[in-house]
Amino acid sequence: MTGWRPLRHVTFALGTAITALLIATAALSLVYTPRDPLAMSIIGRLQGPSGPHPFGTDQYGRDVLSRVMTGTITSIAVGVIAVGIGAAVGMLIGILSGYVGGWIDEVFMRLVDAIQGFPAILSALLFAAVFAPGIAISMVAIGIAFVPAFARLTRAGFLAFREREFVVAAKALGAGDRRLIARHILPNILPPLIVQATTSFPIAILAEAGLAYLGLGTQPPHPSWGLMLREAQNFLSLNPWFAVFPGGAIALTVLGLNLLGDGLRDLLDPKTA
Repeated sequence: MTGWRPLRHVTFALGTAITALLIATAALSLVYTPRDPLAMSIIGRLQGPSGPHPFGTDQYGRDVLSRVMTGTITSIAVGVIAVGIGAAVGMLIGILSGYVGGWIDEVFMRLVDAIQGFPAILSALLFAAVFAPGIAISMVAIGIAFVPAFARLTRAGFLAFREREFVVAAKALGAGDRRLIARHILPNILPPLIVQATTSFPIAILAEAGLAYLGLGTQPPHPSWGLMLREAQNFLSLNPWFAVFPGGAIALTVLGLNLLGDGLRDLLDPKTA
């Protein structure tokens, strides 16, 4: 019955179902969308939901359903890459700080403090002043914003485990630093890191939507949920559905990923396992 425990966890099961729907939509949009998400039709501008356009059309007559589906790819890509950047850089800093200690720990932690003083939007503004705004700028800026959380979590785990009996025994038997880190310490701190990555994913999606809304993320005509909301704000009185569907996609995605993260936290916590 232990194997069925994740399925009996309502929060985890619901979060998994919504996340699976998100991934399936992104996969489907790679090979099929009801309409070309970039095709314009002046005579079909700002239509409400109908048979040919279940989610209606935007100010250029583009199919909103197709653009919402294609925007799923952007959200997943930003989430995966941004969280990947934050996790990779943060874990490296945390490992060096927690395992080596000394002046290295002090330098890296002050660096983390400095990074924490620059939110993703400010970092995106700084990058946009040097480079052209775009999706890559969003990924890097959001990824940098995640570095402190992963660094501190990894450092705390290494400080807690580096003096544990099994680590000291392995070192006494001749295990090198790489083996101690990879085989004895890192596997024991992976569960909280996995939960951190899962809970960071919806934050990345919200941040990308916010940056796109401000014109610092995905650029027209490529679909993005945040960009669609920005375009819809001037046409709310003519076609409110234009804003409802991309906004609903953001809300549903963030809800599903938050439920998945909360469920994973409960399942991986030894106190509740």
